[in-house]
Amino acid sequence: MKSIILSSVLILPLFVFAQEVPVSDVDSLKREILLLRADVDQIQLNLATSQKKFKSGIIVATIGYSVTIAGGLMLGRKYDDLGKVLLVTGGVTGITGTFMMTDAFKYLNRKNPSSKPK
Repeated sequence: MKSIILSSVLILPLFVFAQEVPVSDVDSLKREILLLRADVDQIQLNLATSQKKFKSGIIVATIGYSVTIAGGLMLGRKYDDLGKVLLVTGGVTGITGTFMMTDAFKYLNRKNPSSKPK
């Protein structure tokens, strides 16, 4: 009987202390969750900026290449000089739009300036 009581007195505290979670672990988990949430917010901001720049680039490139096509169709006809000007102007505008589209991807790799590497 004494051995049962003695073993229960020795084993029971193990179960009680095993259920405790150290406060430092909870605080570090909360801190990590807040950091992850801040990173997700920054990623969403970068995506919105990139999407806006990319769509602007698509519009400019489409207009530019459409003007180039219109200029090409005018070559060899009554307004040959206007066709040449439209070819060059549309080409430059199309290339500018393409550059704007590719430049939009730089926003995807940006990190939060307040976050420091560990």
